[in-house]
Amino acid sequence: MAGENAAQPKRMPGPVHVAVPALARPGGHYSHAALGGGLVFIAGQLPITPGGERLIDAAFEQQVAQTLANVQAALLAAGSSIDRLLQVRVYLDDVANWPAFDRIYARWAGPSRPARAVVPTGPLHFGFKVEVEAMGLA
Repeated sequence: MAGENAAQPKRMPGPVHVAVPALARPGGHYSHAALGGGLVFIAGQLPITPGGERLIDAAFEQQVAQTLANVQAALLAAGSSIDRLLQVRVYLDDVANWPAFDRIYARWAGPSRPARAVVPTGPLHFGFKVEVEAMGLA
């Protein structure tokens, strides 16, 4: 039969799901970070403290600071860092919060300027004001 001896494409090793002890346990069936193909994927992070406290009633700025700290903790646990980010996706409950988010994000990201999308969504899970997911080099 034609093609029986054809070379099979080499498969990359399967994904590695990273435990992030510095973060509260995931609230669903997912990993905070996963590695594959030389990349790290950070699941959507919310303003939840490492002890599991949901900062739902906190000021927007405090929610952003905790969310970005969570992204950074996941990156570090996966052997990556902010300066290795390629793309960041930000979900905001209200586009009016975009200027405040951008100021905090610029300080957090420093000279790193990954590609980014800011998506106004309306209400977010649990009533949070911000969620951030990211992808970078492992």
